[in-house]
Amino acid sequence: MTRAKLLLRSLALPFCLLNAHIAPAQAAEAWFEKLKAEATPEQLYRFLYALPKGGDLHNHLTGAGLSEWWWQAALAQESRGYVYYTKVRIDNCLPYGSNEYSFAPYLILFRNLQASSYKQLDACQKGEYKRLQDLNATEKQGWLDSIRLDTRHEGRNEFFGRHWERLNELERNPHVVADILLRNMQAFGKENLVYLETQEGAAGGLKADGSRYSDDETVAIYRARLQSAEAKATGVTVRFQSSILRFLPGAEEDLRNLYAFTDQHRDLWVGVNMVGREDDDRGHPLRFLKTLRELRHQYPDIKLSIHAGEVDEPNLHVRDTLLLGAQRIGHGVNLITDPDTMVRMQHGPYMVEINLISNLLLEYVSDYRQHPFPEYLRTGIPVALSTDDRGMWDSNLTDEYFVAVSEFNLSWDEIVQLGRNSLTYSFVEAPVKQKLLADYDARVARFAAKFRKQGFDGLKEVRPVSYSFTCKRYLLCLPRE
Repeated sequence: MTRAKLLLRSLALPFCLLNAHIAPAQAAEAWFEKLKAEATPEQLYRFLYALPKGGDLHNHLTGAGLSEWWWQAALAQESRGYVYYTKVRIDNCLPYGSNEYSFAPYLILFRNLQASSYKQLDACQKGEYKRLQDLNATEKQGWLDSIRLDTRHEGRNEFFGRHWERLNELERNPHVVADILLRNMQAFGKENLVYLETQEGAAGGLKADGSRYSDDETVAIYRARLQSAEAKATGVTVRFQSSILRFLPGAEEDLRNLYAFTDQHRDLWVGVNMVGREDDDRGHPLRFLKTLRELRHQYPDIKLSIHAGEVDEPNLHVRDTLLLGAQRIGHGVNLITDPDTMVRMQHGPYMVEINLISNLLLEYVSDYRQHPFPEYLRTGIPVALSTDDRGMWDSNLTDEYFVAVSEFNLSWDEIVQLGRNSLTYSFVEAPVKQKLLADYDARVARFAAKFRKQGFDGLKEVRPVSYSFTCKRYLLCLPRE
């Protein structure tokens, strides 16, 4: 029988018999195309939640805590001597014209202090604060909503200028941050993710009495949490990146300090990043070229994954960031305006960390039709999906996959490649990477084979968890964690 006749005969057969007449890769495409065409949104989400995933490579740990997790972690610290207060009203305690009055954090609600700092306030300012335990229901809801983007008028100014200032001393307690880490590991484990490369340092931790933790003390706290039975049970491997706030006056010295710290803790810290608003020109990439060239004279093989292209205007920041030595680009939204650099990035060795939800909520795109992700993906620029500040978006990694499939009609091969890229371009040490990749390929093959055989009957035990992002945007409202 000729090949053409075989094809015509296969098209006349029921879908369940197609696998016997077309190549395996084509069969994989066929069953997934049928799934996309026929599945309800809830079924597609269930499938993507159960999907074996690789890693999350662009994750700010203190931005990855859900509001409820912060609340629970803060209250749990009383046993360690910590008590937290939050600002519930503004009584104009500071005189007009004082430096303090003009400093924005005074004028925001739900800014968090620990007791050692609260005690240093005058009587008027103390009256503006309440212990977390004493908040009424309305105040508690306001507190929870204050550290996530939950209303339409909020955007990047609220996020960059308020959310972190509200967390304030909560994120300076390494025990709280370790709790947020564990909760992320547990949630990611349920989504079948196996690797988390999160951005968090060890400097600046506050003890309950207001004194500082040393870097080594903070590292010990994180290490103990990672070695706990609860953490190991998640099946998630964790590594850290150090990061500097790029536009600060002393950012070069911060970079030198982080290189030294990363070099001393290579078993857990695998790279260095630069964070902060790129529309603040004080943090432009080439500012750091001289410093990085000096550091490469001293330290071998410290990886760089740097935010670039997360800005509205066309510029050459992605190109300049590659010149700094970055192996991965965070966001890369405006790379689309620099075709020469796009061509250089095709087929590696560089990768773009794609954050679909972040880019929409922070208004770097107003609609997913504007997002360059499919152009990068389908012109050979390596990309992977990541969550950025998932706690503040009230989302998870499955949401990123759901957006990608729903908005850009991803094929099965593209989905598998996204997950594989998230491990291939990770900074984890080579033997661990090789094992994670081999396990990923095996898990994906088993998952696809099971679904082709059983369909959604094979996912009856899957209990997907989602948050407010998919509920608000896609009217897909599943149970929260």
